[in-house]
Amino acid sequence: MEYDYVVVGAGSAGCVLANRLSADPGVSVALVEAGGRDDKLEIRMPAGFAKLFKTGYDWNYTTAKQPEMSGRELYWPRGRVLGGSSSLNAQMWVRGCQHDYDQWQIPGWSYEEVLPYFTRAEHRVGSNRGGVYGEDGPLYVSELRSPNVTTKAFLQACEELGFTRLAELNGRSNEGYSPTPVNQNRGRRWSAADAYLRPVMKRPNLTVITGATVARVVFDGRRAVGVEHDGGAQVRARKEVILSAGTIGSPYLLMRSGVGAADELRDAGIAVVHELPEVGKNLQDHLSSGVFVECKEPVTLSRAESLSNLLRYIVLRSGMLTTNVGEAVAFIRTSQDEPAPDIELIFAPGPFVNHGLTPPTGHGMTVGVILLQPDSRGRVGLNGRDVLIDPGYLSREADVKRLVAGLKTAKRVFATAAMRPYAGGPMAPYQAPESDDELAQWVRERGETLYHPVGTCRMGTDEGSVVDPALRVRGLEGLRVVDASVMPTLNRGHTHAPAIMIGEKAADLIANP
Repeated sequence: MEYDYVVVGAGSAGCVLANRLSADPGVSVALVEAGGRDDKLEIRMPAGFAKLFKTGYDWNYTTAKQPEMSGRELYWPRGRVLGGSSSLNAQMWVRGCQHDYDQWQIPGWSYEEVLPYFTRAEHRVGSNRGGVYGEDGPLYVSELRSPNVTTKAFLQACEELGFTRLAELNGRSNEGYSPTPVNQNRGRRWSAADAYLRPVMKRPNLTVITGATVARVVFDGRRAVGVEHDGGAQVRARKEVILSAGTIGSPYLLMRSGVGAADELRDAGIAVVHELPEVGKNLQDHLSSGVFVECKEPVTLSRAESLSNLLRYIVLRSGMLTTNVGEAVAFIRTSQDEPAPDIELIFAPGPFVNHGLTPPTGHGMTVGVILLQPDSRGRVGLNGRDVLIDPGYLSREADVKRLVAGLKTAKRVFATAAMRPYAGGPMAPYQAPESDDELAQWVRERGETLYHPVGTCRMGTDEGSVVDPALRVRGLEGLRVVDASVMPTLNRGHTHAPAIMIGEKAADLIANP
């Protein structure tokens, strides 16, 4: 089993690479995925994503105990299936803003230079004011087919608070509010596998290997020559091995393969192939808190799973089961000192508690509050030979202050005249904390991931970075990392869009060195 390129991980970036690299009939590509096929109804049905958590479609990670989060171990779902996390996510297509990419200060990766790769990917359905979106790409970007009546009230509440209505969310600035653009095609999820992989599965030069958990990269000296998966089977690479296993999987594979901080590798009994101390460091994630209130009217998603709604979805591809849950967003600055939004508000017309794993006890609404630019940093490391995830949440006090300010704004949303017909009292587990200390404690006791880890294989021009601007692993040959782990800092948006962009740009870098 030998190919020109071996791509590890069929997530957002991996699916892009499989498509774009195999477009050249003169090269052969193997895509190796630990999970299986993506043919489950809950993957196709937008509202069903929480049903996939803690199942065989999920890596089901747990963090180390977080000292600043009341000592809790937090659940981190990640997709273990064709499409990766794009088969489990809330389908939100949110690029971020111009400042996100310019702040990287890496040649070739400024906003102007990455913008064509966003638009290359996009297939905008519906309005495209100002030509913000691409219209000929493989990845559908649409509006929700059946937004909830309370979502309209949230948008009116944002207007009442003086926020800016965005003509299109994904322009140069995202400061303001908007309905959420979603990766859906006629009311069904449109994952990276749908967009990039499924249309090319029959190419003779593309081989997709599922159910194969890669254990390590195989080296000949300092050159990567393949990967080893279950039972010692190898898939060999004539040209390159490309890790697209994600912010957890890619650094973990590097370390399992002898690439990382030498002392940590030796402590785990792993022979050092190449010392690269920054592997696994610089971990960042969007931490989420929120305000939950009861809804006075029985119109929310709390009864979305009725037989009538299921039939409406199956027959018409409309109704409550087409929701992505996060139906509208607002990006705000909690201080004029911020160069761009530092908090995102996400409106859910239902009580999204405990990742949606806790069934609703009644009708309710959520305004999620997301910290967009954390000062805190964590790491992905080794616990013996197992993976260790330590996001280091709230290790910087500035992160707490921003989240508290965001929660105060979320409370103001529910106090507007626009929300008055719907917003009732606090809904458990939310108990309406008031003071800054009470709000901070609410974050510590109930905050969760928004599923956006990045940074553990940091790209840079400095010698300390894990990959160079062409995404080649420093000090080694024939090995790249192509996924969200290469992002030096988080975007003020969601990470599926930049992961797709990174895959698109990497395909060009590989094909045109």
